[in-house]
Amino acid sequence: MQTIYYDLRNIKGQQREVEEKISAAAKILREGGLVGIPTETVYGLGANGLDSEAVNRIFQAKGRPQDNPLILHLSGAQWLPRYCADIPPIAYVLARKFWPGPLTMILKRKPIVPDETTAGLDTVGVRCPNHPVTLAIIREAGVPIAAPSANASGRPSCTSAQDVLEDMNGKIDGVVDGGSCSVGVESTILDLTVTPPRLLRPGGLSLEALEQLIGHIDVDAAVTRSMKEGEQPRAPGMKYRHYAPKAPVTVVTGAPKASAQEIAARVHLGDGVICFDEFAHLFPEQTVQCIGHSSDKLTQAQRVFEALRSFDNSEVKEIYAQCPDEHGLGLAVGNRLKKAAGFHVIEADRMRVVLGITGCTGAGKSTALEVLEELGGVVIDCDKVYHQMLAEDENMRNAINAAFPGVFQADGKLNRQKLGQEVFSRKDRLEKLNQIVYTYLPPEVERRVAAMDADLFAIDAINLLESGLDRLCDRTVAVTAPTELRVRRIMARDNITEQYARLRISAQNSDEYYRSKCDCELNNGSELPETFRKEAHIFFEKLLDTIRQEKRGKIV
Repeated sequence: MQTIYYDLRNIKGQQREVEEKISAAAKILREGGLVGIPTETVYGLGANGLDSEAVNRIFQAKGRPQDNPLILHLSGAQWLPRYCADIPPIAYVLARKFWPGPLTMILKRKPIVPDETTAGLDTVGVRCPNHPVTLAIIREAGVPIAAPSANASGRPSCTSAQDVLEDMNGKIDGVVDGGSCSVGVESTILDLTVTPPRLLRPGGLSLEALEQLIGHIDVDAAVTRSMKEGEQPRAPGMKYRHYAPKAPVTVVTGAPKASAQEIAARVHLGDGVICFDEFAHLFPEQTVQCIGHSSDKLTQAQRVFEALRSFDNSEVKEIYAQCPDEHGLGLAVGNRLKKAAGFHVIEADRMRVVLGITGCTGAGKSTALEVLEELGGVVIDCDKVYHQMLAEDENMRNAINAAFPGVFQADGKLNRQKLGQEVFSRKDRLEKLNQIVYTYLPPEVERRVAAMDADLFAIDAINLLESGLDRLCDRTVAVTAPTELRVRRIMARDNITEQYARLRISAQNSDEYYRSKCDCELNNGSELPETFRKEAHIFFEKLLDTIRQEKRGKIV
């Protein structure tokens, strides 16, 4: 299929040419075709919203899940009674104030609107876009245009016709270039079928502006978290991961200076950064996309999708993004960034401390971890996480099965004995397994830290340094002890012979290895467990105080 390009930018004194291109685009829509159309928010992928087959072509072109409803674009409030039932008076109040504009209202639908448009819901989203070209196309077509954003499903939305062609060239009949979008994020979606009205998606119209006109509005939980399994989305953009570039995204919230410094402390060579203009100098070795000054929410909205899309033309491994506060358009910009990140969010203002605890068997790691729990910490046992992932993480299971065919039985369970025989007999095979585990384990540990409501974490991992888990830590701590003490402790703890205890110790890295690579050392040279426990308390209290003072200094 050839995608026809209609350029309607800055055409002055050429009214006939403009009318011909608008008429051509409208004809495609009436005849069941797809056209990329400009709006003030983002570019939409339009079809006749009353034509089931045409609407299905939208889902096919985008690769969009069928349970994700579409929005009908109208030329004005006078069209509401054609497609909506039981229209509350507040809908007309809102339309008079905010239409044309970036407001979508969820209303009861009439039977004329097909299930394909509404994803089977008894409601439909409707809006009047504030763009003269698209309003003219709607009037000329004489039908409502069902139009989600014109990007491939899951990718960042399109804010220019070139973005549309990048994702849709050859998949749709035409694209109308009406210039760059003035708002830059999708419309605000407000559900008027409930009392009080409910914000389903923040967008180009602020929550504050809406509440100033109609009073209190509830905010749906999906605005700030992922939808749970089985939940039905009542509006576009609620359920699925959206706006995501190819590289994984981490969003950092908090005061602008604090979030910039948090990113600076985490970012590595080869990573990408989305930041406010005034902090770009902190990232001289990274690929940086600036989205405006920290106080300029409109510019942030206009640039956020362009910034996310730009990284797909680079080789960045990870992307860290500064997040604006939730006032005004900041709520919408933050929502888009968090969805791009799969709600992987780090709070910069929070005094969250992550310690990595490692060392040889018999040194006293278990006691050190118990002390951290007594200090309010959450211990993440990486060995347990690994075994949970072996049972539940399909990506890691598939990678292991590809490298070691047959280690998973017909019932899906891992044959641990067979895998052990594979990896412990050959060093190169063990290294291959470690390479796979070290690819999948750190992101899962980081996700768990981000998801838990705690201020202190202890990552317990014998391979903390080799796996890259130390990158997640504010400090790494080596728990060490004299060899003879470790021998006696292992013999007593595991009821084994001295020879076997020494054999186990010799198979591990030495204390000197951990001492040289970790930030701190906690030495357990005491014969009495309670003495070491007290020493560990003092050690960790001082260490935590130092780290928190450093973090406060960053935030000032």
